[in-house]
Amino acid sequence: MKVMQKVFKDGIPRIEPLQEMAAIDPQLVLVFGSEAVFAAAAFYPTLRDAFPNAHLAGCTTAGEVAGTQVFDGACVVTAVHLAKTPVRLASARIANMEQSQAMGMQVGSALQAAELRGVMLFCKGLGVNGSAVIQGVAAGVNTTVPVTGGLAGDGGKFQRTLVLDNHGVSEDGLVGIGFYGEAVRIGYGSFGGWEPFGPARRITRCQGNILFELDGEPALNLYKAYLGDYAKDLPSSGLLFPFEMLSGDHSRLGLIRTILGIDEAVGSLILAGDIDPQGYLRLMHASTDDLVSGAEIAAEQTQNMVTGSKAGLALLVSCVGRKLVMGGNVEEEVEVVAETLAPGTVTTGFYSYGEISPFSKNTDCKLHNQTMTITFLSEN
Repeated sequence: MKVMQKVFKDGIPRIEPLQEMAAIDPQLVLVFGSEAVFAAAAFYPTLRDAFPNAHLAGCTTAGEVAGTQVFDGACVVTAVHLAKTPVRLASARIANMEQSQAMGMQVGSALQAAELRGVMLFCKGLGVNGSAVIQGVAAGVNTTVPVTGGLAGDGGKFQRTLVLDNHGVSEDGLVGIGFYGEAVRIGYGSFGGWEPFGPARRITRCQGNILFELDGEPALNLYKAYLGDYAKDLPSSGLLFPFEMLSGDHSRLGLIRTILGIDEAVGSLILAGDIDPQGYLRLMHASTDDLVSGAEIAAEQTQNMVTGSKAGLALLVSCVGRKLVMGGNVEEEVEVVAETLAPGTVTTGFYSYGEISPFSKNTDCKLHNQTMTITFLSEN
């Protein structure tokens, strides 16, 4: 396995450095950058000219990760050559939220094979039900292989997210990468670090990922009452105060939901993924120390799955809400991950509107919010 990475701090990928990366003959090129970078007319043609035979995949971000650094407005390009592992790519278009599960199934079905060992997924971050996408992919692959990745970001603007695949850049994209065969080693981990506060509120009306009522009151009204002065900055300020999902008996499920949008007319909150109509929600908050500790736990989970592995590639997908809380200290969580994984591992990734990972080695894949999620790839 060979990995090369370039960071274009001004956000503009240039053909000469990219052609240097092409020397390793990559099958896969991962690209993360701002919405302005992905929207540039020369963006996709430059990448395709540099890597005519490689699969291209990536998305817009709320911050880009490379090494132990976090950038804003940069473009991080990572070329990956896998010596013994076949790679396939499948993509689809999600025109509206109702198509989320069907398009996920289309991508999963295209990647399905007996030799499939893992799927890396990047999806539009707005106008989508992330939980339904994952359910569709899982049904399509028809196996228990891990699905990891994340939802595209757009800083804290929530206006437009873009996804890159072999056909170019789109606003409604979903792209999945399949890794096949016995040589590939895949580890993953996901953890938050947020703490609950306030009472548990019963979900009294919801539909999919749209929350209409809590305790019989319009969800948006109740949420604004908790936020106080922060309410004027919704939906972006909602990243600081996500919901913890609780079961009907108030037990913790380990899932968090971020607010991606609001509907003032009906008083509803649009969440990143499904919620249980029979469950409860409780607000959460966090400190930098809590979040860095959570990132370290995610890295330890990942490393424990691939003990003894050689250096590889680590994809870090962390929530934009964590970045807002940590501010100028955000690189601390990236540094602790790099220190925990195998020495020499190349790290890439982005700050997202939702993270995709199983809880552990024995559980189904879920959409997470406000977590640090890690995917580690190497070869035997």
